[in-house]
Amino acid sequence: MKKLLLYCCMAVLVMASCTKEEQKDDDKTVTIKYPASAVVICDAVTDIDGNKYDAVQIGEQVWMSMNMRTTRFADGTAIAEGSEISREEAYRYPSSNSNALNGYLYNWKAVMYEGESSEANPSGVQGICPDGWHLPSEAEWQQLTDYLSSHSEYVCSGTGESVAKSLAYTREWMKCGLGCTIGCNLEDNNATGFSAVPVGFYPGTYTNYGYSAAFWTTTETDSISAMGVNLYVSDSLVRRTVCDKVGGFSVRCLWNE
Repeated sequence: MKKLLLYCCMAVLVMASCTKEEQKDDDKTVTIKYPASAVVICDAVTDIDGNKYDAVQIGEQVWMSMNMRTTRFADGTAIAEGSEISREEAYRYPSSNSNALNGYLYNWKAVMYEGESSEANPSGVQGICPDGWHLPSEAEWQQLTDYLSSHSEYVCSGTGESVAKSLAYTREWMKCGLGCTIGCNLEDNNATGFSAVPVGFYPGTYTNYGYSAAFWTTTETDSISAMGVNLYVSDSLVRRTVCDKVGGFSVRCLWNE
């Protein structure tokens, strides 16, 4: 019944022209311009700080289409704003060009909160996500890219794994590269509505704004590292990379079906 209700809401919202234009950066609700092809759920969830997030359905998954920007976990516990890097303390970092569209960057400790590493699909880890939502495992990211690769409308050039453009937003990326790279012909990006913005990351200094988007997964590789997912302006692929847990990355959550 829950899934049926969500799908019904999707139909109503799409018929009501859910596509939006961006508002002021300091608004609690940041809004995004979506392509007509995207299946959008406007204001799908509100976090404990009152921030509202849209979501998009991509295949069988429902993803937030905005970066997390909460300052508290769902139980009300505050997330400290980091002044240093750490694997032991949970920290959030404003991006180098901080606004509501970009959200915060979080280290892995903050992202996971009290959750354990998971390779499962679904991960079963709520972590920093609002109630009813969870953090994606590496396997859930793989499900996303597998789905995109199997549908030609999301693949640049029609075949293969060049699906990064379908996830990258049409703004904020530097104009860079040729052919199927994210930075080439920005207006061709974001067919899915996922709207990945190139916030870069925080490894002690803010790095790569305009050039990359980095997201955490729940999948640990060892005591100091976990898997991250990366999009690069000069690349056409969605990359999975082993990353030090001190890094501040963006976060997207998945709906609990």
